[in-house]
Amino acid sequence: MLKIYCYDKCSTCKKALQWLEAQGIEHQLMDIKADHPDEETLSRYYAMSGLPLKRFFNTSGIQYRERELSKKLPTMPEEEQLRLLASDGMLVKRPLLVGEDFVLTGFREAEWKERLL
Repeated sequence: MLKIYCYDKCSTCKKALQWLEAQGIEHQLMDIKADHPDEETLSRYYAMSGLPLKRFFNTSGIQYRERELSKKLPTMPEEEQLRLLASDGMLVKRPLLVGEDFVLTGFREAEWKERLL
């Protein structure tokens, strides 16, 4: 079953959940703030995704901007970036959709259609 990490006040997460339900796709909802993935899990998701690690960061989030991560990430080792992501679910790009052999960050309907339908 798919696992989707969301934040209940996020409009993009709401759209993604509505889309999954409209397609009849079963999923397990995870609260990214209260039950965010730990470092080991994020490391596994990162490896499965084939995406650059920067795609796992919520670059429009308040904490990302307050911590000036756009300046720090380019020189930060991946292990440290993963620890940082694991420290606070609000730093993680959402929704985070996890399947058996894939991971998608954010909601782009065309990408989700291609992967799920």
